[in-house]
Amino acid sequence: MKNYREELWFHAKTRRAYINITDKIQEAIDKSGIREGLCLVNAMHISASVYINDDESGLLRDYDDWLERLAPHEPTSQYRHNRTGEDNADAHLKRQIMGREVMVAVTKGKLDFGPWEQIFYGEFDGRRDKRVLIKIIGE
Repeated sequence: MKNYREELWFHAKTRRAYINITDKIQEAIDKSGIREGLCLVNAMHISASVYINDDESGLLRDYDDWLERLAPHEPTSQYRHNRTGEDNADAHLKRQIMGREVMVAVTKGKLDFGPWEQIFYGEFDGRRDKRVLIKIIGE
């Protein structure tokens, strides 16, 4: 069995961002030479997410609105975590909702998706460098 590891780095200029990384993941699969296996993609920070869904601008705005209703950034005083000097407790909660990672089958050297599925990096506390791990195993 072969394995391949790569990191993607992001620096979102805004607090929240939703970035389609599907093409970057496929590029890593191509570099790996693995034709049949599994691809793990996970956010390496506790205020960011990796998830699968449709790449439709209305849906991305709906996610942002929905997450802000569930875990609003303001007022920052509502969160005990922010008493540590941080202002990102909402980002931790948003990450918990959206998830840490995805696992996708690799078949014939391609991501084996259902209709409309794409992989996204979700940033909930941007304005600094963060990374995503890609780990591919198979033959």
